[in-house]
Amino acid sequence: MKKVTSEMIKWELTDELDNSLKQEYAKALKDENFKNLVKHLNVSDDILMKYTSKLQECAFEHGNCQNCQELATCRNSLNGFILKLEIDGQVIKFGYVPCEYKKKLLNHNRHQKNAYYFDVPKEIKSARMKDIYVSDKNRIEVIKWVKDFITNYETNTEQKGLYLYGNFGSGKTFLIAALFNELAKRGIKIAIIYWPEFLRDLKASFSNDFGSKYNYIKKIPLLLIDDIGAENTTPWERDEILGPLLQYRMQEKLPTFFTSNLSLKELEEHFSHSNYQTEHIKGRRIIERIKQISIEMQMISKNKRK
Repeated sequence: MKKVTSEMIKWELTDELDNSLKQEYAKALKDENFKNLVKHLNVSDDILMKYTSKLQECAFEHGNCQNCQELATCRNSLNGFILKLEIDGQVIKFGYVPCEYKKKLLNHNRHQKNAYYFDVPKEIKSARMKDIYVSDKNRIEVIKWVKDFITNYETNTEQKGLYLYGNFGSGKTFLIAALFNELAKRGIKIAIIYWPEFLRDLKASFSNDFGSKYNYIKKIPLLLIDDIGAENTTPWERDEILGPLLQYRMQEKLPTFFTSNLSLKELEEHFSHSNYQTEHIKGRRIIERIKQISIEMQMISKNKRK
């Protein structure tokens, strides 16, 4: 008797559950997005109703994507992703895939896996050659040099880099970053470091990961030392950090780039004074190494940061 009663309760619960699923499924079918989704699935209603809530979520996200124009207005639970389904026999599997806007962004930023950026703004990380300002005639010579470097790099990885100096806000860093990011898309490892802050960080990490940070940028195939000359010079920074770095890259013929507001002559003066002492020989040594690994060019242009 107890066994019969138990079976009856089980059947009643099953019937109750089935009725609940049917009601939820019937209610969901009143939504056009949901209805359009399930009618294209080659699965029986008995199977579909078991996935009603997930199918509703899927239909809702598909509806969101119909009128979406950019990632910033994405209404889905995961920004830039859409819930998709896959039929596997009598089982429906769900998973998130990137939308077209997200795919475009991921493709645009794919170079960043080959890039090391230290204390540089977002616009530098995403700089592209096609975004370079070309209307100013003062920039044409430098732009041509940059394009030639890209063209020749795959067959000559031992080209000299560029020491690019000029007025504040002229786009020096953006231009070289566009070059670097283009080569990073081709699988070349690059590093762009804001020199004054990188030196401060090295000091702070002296007892931790100093060696790994320093050796990484010293040996990377393409290096941009951004805003050299803006730091407060100390003998340690000049003779123990910058000097050996330049010496190694000179010996290994690794292209090295620099941006600065100072010409090489002015930079020599900068490195020739340390703690109120005049050290012209050490300053000259740094400049000679820079000349061995880069070509000096000037770029005077309108300040784009105003």
